[in-house]
Amino acid sequence: MTMLHLVPFPAAAGLLGLSRSSFAAMATPPLPLAKEVPRELVHHGHVRVDKYYWLRDDSRSNPDVLSHLQAENHYTASLMSDVKNLEDEIYAEIRARIKEDDTGVPLRKGHYYYYKRTLAGKEYVQHCRRFVPAHAPVTVHDVMPTGPDAPHEHIILDENVKAEGHDYYSIGAFRVSPNGKLVAYAQDTKGDEIYTIYVIDAESGQYVGQPLEGITSDIEWAGDDHIVYVTMDAILRPDKVWLHMLGSDQSSDTCLYHEKDDMFSLGLQVSESKQYLFVESGSKNTSFVFYLDVSKQNKELVVLTPCVYGIDTTASHRGNHFYIKRRSEEFYNSELIACPLDNVAETTVLLPHRESVKIQDFQLFENYIAVYERQNGLPKITAYRLPATGEPLEQLQGGREIDFVDPAYDVEPEQSQFDSSVIRFHYSSMRTPPSVFDYDMDSGVSVLKKIDTVLGGFDASNYVTERKWAAASDGTQIPMTFLYRKDCVNLDGSDPMLLYGYGSYEICIDPSFGRSRFSLVDRGFIYVIAHIRGGGEMGRKWYEDGKLLNKKNTFTDFIACAEHLIENKYCCKEKLCINGRSAGGLLMGAVLNMRPDLFKAAVAGVPFVDVLTTMLDPTIPLTTSEWEEWGDPRKEEYYYYMKSYSPVDNVKAQEYPNILVTAGLHDPRVMYSEPAKYVAKLRELKTDDNLLLFKFEKLREDAFTYAFILKALGMVPKAAL
Repeated sequence: MTMLHLVPFPAAAGLLGLSRSSFAAMATPPLPLAKEVPRELVHHGHVRVDKYYWLRDDSRSNPDVLSHLQAENHYTASLMSDVKNLEDEIYAEIRARIKEDDTGVPLRKGHYYYYKRTLAGKEYVQHCRRFVPAHAPVTVHDVMPTGPDAPHEHIILDENVKAEGHDYYSIGAFRVSPNGKLVAYAQDTKGDEIYTIYVIDAESGQYVGQPLEGITSDIEWAGDDHIVYVTMDAILRPDKVWLHMLGSDQSSDTCLYHEKDDMFSLGLQVSESKQYLFVESGSKNTSFVFYLDVSKQNKELVVLTPCVYGIDTTASHRGNHFYIKRRSEEFYNSELIACPLDNVAETTVLLPHRESVKIQDFQLFENYIAVYERQNGLPKITAYRLPATGEPLEQLQGGREIDFVDPAYDVEPEQSQFDSSVIRFHYSSMRTPPSVFDYDMDSGVSVLKKIDTVLGGFDASNYVTERKWAAASDGTQIPMTFLYRKDCVNLDGSDPMLLYGYGSYEICIDPSFGRSRFSLVDRGFIYVIAHIRGGGEMGRKWYEDGKLLNKKNTFTDFIACAEHLIENKYCCKEKLCINGRSAGGLLMGAVLNMRPDLFKAAVAGVPFVDVLTTMLDPTIPLTTSEWEEWGDPRKEEYYYYMKSYSPVDNVKAQEYPNILVTAGLHDPRVMYSEPAKYVAKLRELKTDDNLLLFKFEKLREDAFTYAFILKALGMVPKAAL
């Protein structure tokens, strides 16, 4: 139940009922009260009575379940029909900010520039390339030739063509073979993240061999004629790594490794040098690494780092050394080490552990290493020159740090050329559109290669982004990032606000750019991200202090941020709205039970709200791997701690604010029954007449969510009714 990336369910509308516009002229349907079928759940001598356990029927064809979900969708459609025009207006605004015909920044690899293109009126991208006529070194001033004399553009794959006839379409991986002649891509046409792998000729587009079925999107080339891929077990845990030789049948593929411990999942990573493929087996606390030398005829995995509980490692390769990021209980913010290929036990510390700096990632080049770190809640990139291959390695000194202009921002690595001195990265902030930079590690020169065009009259100078801090109940300072429009807010407590939070899995919710949120900000909203404990923004301890038996810190941090915002007159209770998705939906459910008086409206997207029941069921996909995040409730201490905050178990007879809950019928992470049970229990117990709506997600979710928030705040202009 990893909760970061959630898939939409595009077929839900057809399955669960009519569109909302069909209800515009109809009377409000009756309140959709779920039938009560009490079921006793006994653990550790404690009895819980779950009246809505029947909603967990996972067949997705149970007529009672579908009838109830249909009633919920109909009820939501009816109550929101009066703001349909507003939703349409917001959706049009969001769409109008998108430059539909656009081309990504080309990346030079081998004999080609590779890039993606979007087309006006088309939903999906084209994968393209152009031949590189000359092989001059890559520089920050590299420009792909265009025009009539430029090499011909070739469209390798047009997702719009492949998506024809499918209600849902997604490509999870697109991998070009080392010689540039073949492409392997992972295709999902259902939305369950179980992929089929196709190999095509890069020039003709013709299929090569038979497709590989039932795969994750984790695939890599091992030379020009072999593919390594990962499959899942019955509970969707990536548990086996396979080697496939092109032209052979999938049934004859070789299993390179089978991870039998259901706390661990497998992943693949190729080195920047392209000489080694790494297989990582990891749980929430521990990971170990195998390597495969792709140049060898006998392709087998070799242990690089052994499995030691509490030691987490990731690896790459340059020259005659492996480079390893290693985290342990002692070195909780990670250290960076290197070891010779022929003696992996002989290690050199390149960057030691530091209490105030967390090493998140690193990128290797022939002469440099770029280290992605976090300090004081902000990401940074530091480039260090490495000794020539064959010379002794020693602790890194004199790194060059890249400067960024916004007070809070998001920085992510982009694919770069190993044999160059140019690092490419992605940058944005709440007010700065997504940008791609090339940075020359030799000269320190940074060149903006592309900044996304935002249409609709967007002007970054109209907006302010800043950081503030709130004191948690134990005195911990919690960072928050703000976005607002200069000419739209008063900062006197009268402004409406949307406060967003997540706080799980060590995930950093960095303040990146979001086109849709300007439909609220331009209406006078202050948009705030609370970087609460349980995430990774302030280092590893920030995460440790918001998980397992410290999980309640996540919720009290969020409440402290809300109280700080009210006390300092950034907003008031009557205009404070909150939003969170998946594990952030758990956050919503918990704080609504704890402090419903603080908020006017809440949106819980595909929320993980039935924590105790889900974590007690190891047959649910990925539950076992989650025990290191939430705890194993088969142990009494964790059972009672989870029970004390699990939203479904703590709904009570009290007034709640306006609430919108969304779900996905085929979501592979959060079962649809969790939000369904949560809403059913709220309908049973809450004592107010505020809105409580439950719907299945579709592509217009942001527009619908914002229309709900504006309706809850009474901010719907008459013209939109």
